[in-house]
Amino acid sequence: MIRLREFYREEHIRLEPDRLTHLCREMGAFGADDLLCRAVEELALRLERCERLWRAGDCTELRRCARSTIGIAEQIGMVSLARVARDVVDCADRRDPAALGATVARLARIGERSLSAVWDSPGLPG
Repeated sequence: MIRLREFYREEHIRLEPDRLTHLCREMGAFGADDLLCRAVEELALRLERCERLWRAGDCTELRRCARSTIGIAEQIGMVSLARVARDVVDCADRRDPAALGATVARLARIGERSLSAVWDSPGLPG
């Protein structure tokens, strides 16, 4: 009998609260809160789109979607999410389907945790 074992490694995410503080100073609390809400909503849409594009096998659009995710994540201090999105771009460039599938799955996990963590962060604007 073959026994399969599923491993789950909890990855820590990294947020950079100084980015949010800078946005608050630059835009005011209301403006920063508005930007943060729009960015989080857009990231949720892009993460879902990245998964859909991967399933469809559209590496070109997947690369483009992951690339745009990097900029938004960096703008609001989601360091881990930006790093994993960059890894997706690299895997898409290499046309490595196994690595791309694993990295897109990781993007979904890190993305979900990052989106949740930003709302739980004590230093949020507003």
